[in-house]
Amino acid sequence: MGASSIEPELKAVEIHDVLSNERRQLILTFLREAGGVLSARELSERIAEVETGESPPPRNIRQSAYVSLHQTHLPKLDELGIVDYDQSAKTVRLNDRAKQVSVYMETVPKYGISWSEYYLAVSVLGLLLVAAAEFGVPLLVDVGAVGLAVAVFGLVLLSAAYQTVTQQSSLFHRLRQ
Repeated sequence: MGASSIEPELKAVEIHDVLSNERRQLILTFLREAGGVLSARELSERIAEVETGESPPPRNIRQSAYVSLHQTHLPKLDELGIVDYDQSAKTVRLNDRAKQVSVYMETVPKYGISWSEYYLAVSVLGLLLVAAAEFGVPLLVDVGAVGLAVAVFGLVLLSAAYQTVTQQSSLFHRLRQ
């Protein structure tokens, strides 16, 4: 089905259904990492690697992943207009509607923190630094509460700019297209 830019927003229940399955999450992640296009075979191999932790993954696992992608997951994503799945060419391409889903797919490294946790930590640190400066903690009192607040806001600004550029799902990116 190809999605056009005038299609309505996906419903929350549709987004939840898409993201409730790890294979569909992996499909979207791998497509984004690859620039938006992969073959169904490449997707099944990458998914089988993640599921088994082996490279290359066993043939039967690759085949199982391929069948489930071809019969279930890719048609579902295509029907929702999130991807264009060409069954004859076996190619999968991200569609504009994928951006509606990607907003909810914050990827967190195994031992990393999410952006929300990062912003929470920076906010708490900022409050503690400003309070410490106000209570006269040496060195911090020299910088002053206002100076520390400006530094923390600057860090938040730089972090938000970095996140906006790397996630490519912002209003800025949509306007450029």
